[in-house]
Amino acid sequence: MKKIVKTGIILAAVILIISIAGNVFIRSIEKNLSYLPEMEIKDPDLIQIPDGVYKGSYAAFPVIVDLSVTVKNHEITDIEILKHQNGQGKEGESIVNSVMQKQSLQVDAVSGATYSSIVILKAVENALLKTNK
Repeated sequence: MKKIVKTGIILAAVILIISIAGNVFIRSIEKNLSYLPEMEIKDPDLIQIPDGVYKGSYAAFPVIVDLSVTVKNHEITDIEILKHQNGQGKEGESIVNSVMQKQSLQVDAVSGATYSSIVILKAVENALLKTNK
């Protein structure tokens, strides 16, 4: 009988520790992502960017994006997402169509995939802004 009680106490303690650790982990992710909607995203001056393929990346755990941006005749002609760790933000990838259509990073985030959308925009910004350095 004492063994059953001891096992029950140990099991309850393990469950409590796992619950606390999970809560801390989730809060840390939320805190890490909370700054994204307030972030400034700069539009690169496409007139200053020569033709070429430019690689960019950005990460805000748990969202990570690596991509390449193709510029031809001072227009963004292609954005290829090479890596996108996103949790549930896969649909955020559709934002690249808006960027190419508008030729601007000043586009609305994809509803339901705000964090992924912003991380993708920051990766495009990084790719194009480093061409001027």
